[in-house]
Amino acid sequence: MSEKEAKQAAEKFKSSKTHATEAASEFKEAASAKLHDLRETFNQRAGEYRERANQAWSDTTGRARTLSEDGEDYIRENPLQAVGIALAAGFILGVIMRR
Repeated sequence: MSEKEAKQAAEKFKSSKTHATEAASEFKEAASAKLHDLRETFNQRAGEYRERANQAWSDTTGRARTLSEDGEDYIRENPLQAVGIALAAGFILGVIMRR
């Protein structure tokens, strides 16, 4: 190989190396930007789901509290029926548990 061919080969190698370095840098920047976008989307959706879960928990807690209060009111208004229902439920559970 002549000296001229060696210089051309070295220049082509250097050019290819530079091009590969630039391509890798561009890829890294694009990947970083995409990752940033994905993180923002994830955080936004996580916040929405967190808010929905908190709302559902609040609604469920309120309903449970209302149901408990209604049950207490029923027991105060109808104590004999409440005791009868409790005895019947206990008897049925006892029969089921014996098996």
